[in-house]
Amino acid sequence: MQPLHDIWIGVRDAMMSWHQGKLFIEHIVTIDHDTLHMMAGAMLWLILAMLMRRPITNWYPWGWTLAVIAWNETVDLWNEQWPDAGQQYGEGAKDIMVTMFVPTLILLAARARPDLFRAGFSGRPKRKR
Repeated sequence: MQPLHDIWIGVRDAMMSWHQGKLFIEHIVTIDHDTLHMMAGAMLWLILAMLMRRPITNWYPWGWTLAVIAWNETVDLWNEQWPDAGQQYGEGAKDIMVTMFVPTLILLAARARPDLFRAGFSGRPKRKR
């Protein structure tokens, strides 16, 4: 049982270090918490799309972004103990929605209207000659 305990201690310490790193970044920049979530979500999604060599219209980078964000919120729930659990879970849900807003909006727009993402888009349909 000792190896399992050691693994658990390692996971717990890693989660705490991740959480402390996020708090450090939040306190050194003068950007609002929700804005940081939006920026992080968009950057993570685009980086994952590049690493996976998939277009932004593909669901894999979006799904992995959601998985990372869900893990991040799990770490927050694990490390922070609010007096009111409802507020804490509500804040976590809000963080996920705010973080995934830009990737979701762009993914859906690119899938529904790929012409909006092509060079030279003028907003008017081309005339047939």
